[in-house]
Amino acid sequence: MILVGNQRGGARDLALHLLKEENEHVEVHEVRGFASNNLMAALNETHAISRATRCKQFLFSLSLNPPKDQNVSTETFEQTIGKVEEKLGLTDQPRAIVFHEKNGRRHCHAVWSRIKVDEMKAVQLSFTKQKLTELSRELYLQYGWTMPDGLKQAHARDPLNFTLAEWQQAKRIGKDPKQIKAVFQECWSFSKNQSAFANALKEHGYVLARGDRRGFVAVDHRGEVFAVSKWVGIKTKEVRERLADEKSLPSVNEARIQIAKDMSARLEKLSQQQENALEVRRAELEEKRQVLIHQHRFERKKLHDTQQLYWQHKQREWRSNFNTGFRGLFDRLTGKRHKIEERNEQDAWNVEMRQQQERDTLIFQQLETRRALQSRIERLESLKTYRLDELEHDKSQYQAMREQRLEQLEAQRQEQNRDRPQPRQQVPDWTR
Repeated sequence: MILVGNQRGGARDLALHLLKEENEHVEVHEVRGFASNNLMAALNETHAISRATRCKQFLFSLSLNPPKDQNVSTETFEQTIGKVEEKLGLTDQPRAIVFHEKNGRRHCHAVWSRIKVDEMKAVQLSFTKQKLTELSRELYLQYGWTMPDGLKQAHARDPLNFTLAEWQQAKRIGKDPKQIKAVFQECWSFSKNQSAFANALKEHGYVLARGDRRGFVAVDHRGEVFAVSKWVGIKTKEVRERLADEKSLPSVNEARIQIAKDMSARLEKLSQQQENALEVRRAELEEKRQVLIHQHRFERKKLHDTQQLYWQHKQREWRSNFNTGFRGLFDRLTGKRHKIEERNEQDAWNVEMRQQQERDTLIFQQLETRRALQSRIERLESLKTYRLDELEHDKSQYQAMREQRLEQLEAQRQEQNRDRPQPRQQVPDWTR
């Protein structure tokens, strides 16, 4: 269980945070040692008391985060909070405990008042981070949980904490040379002229272009150049006889620029389509999540009402155990009433523990259902990240290819202008 605590002020802000409705379930489990049972009023009470001291950080706030897939009982949380109290010297200080549930995870917050009312001084807290880290290690060992690397060794923590799936992109899959040759030969056999051959290649993702050294080439969607004569398997002379209009074709750089432009536009469209489709699926899962939240809240309220009715029934039963009138007076004198009180208290304790166990059982069942849905949501988010990152990566590559080829084309034009002979200026003959 990861324990993170800090000294702080801001009683109202902390209370609002603990009661925040963005959590699927919020349970104020305990408010102890304050004049009020209301969380906001209790923390504001601490703030008011602190005004009589010079303490600015009059609260100590602790979050308790168990492993993601573990069902940790309320009793275990309470025992851990008790150990923290003892370790930090906060025993018997007023405290509040709040449980949060979100995305299939249940965690806990505990808040203590640091102000000792009898002394009007704040509890001195030193080395809290080290103490909480030591206690976290003990809890992982005690319950047999898999300990995070950051708890085993401090330097093993990942400061960025990114998952591999968030950064990994799909590897490019190469084409089989036999398949490439088959495409070229098929396009050539069904084409009688240059226009037909160019259109046939275009259907397979190639652009017919004018090569630098070879007369006719084809450029694929990645910018790779394929000599037509080589991949069709015929002589250059035969290619020239059928594809006669070489000057009408774009150069290799011009073809790459056009391919990069077309592919960027296509990838942008695919990215938008993919995002829309994933958003629809995300909305469906979000609707299921909201339905599940309302269902779980209804089940918990139903259990709470049932337990309250049973508790009221037991209270009437405990009161009926006492005799009244002269018999009640006789029971007090003989000590029988004291024994009945002890028996009632023991019975009340057993009922309270049994009801807490019933609440935990229901919570654990609901967490399993919620985790299954959360797993689907996380898989969808990973898929969305993977696909959109993949498309974004490809778009950036085509953008870089387009910019590079434009620079090369501009450099070629400048070089051609330098090599072109300049017209000679005629010098006027002033001797005439």
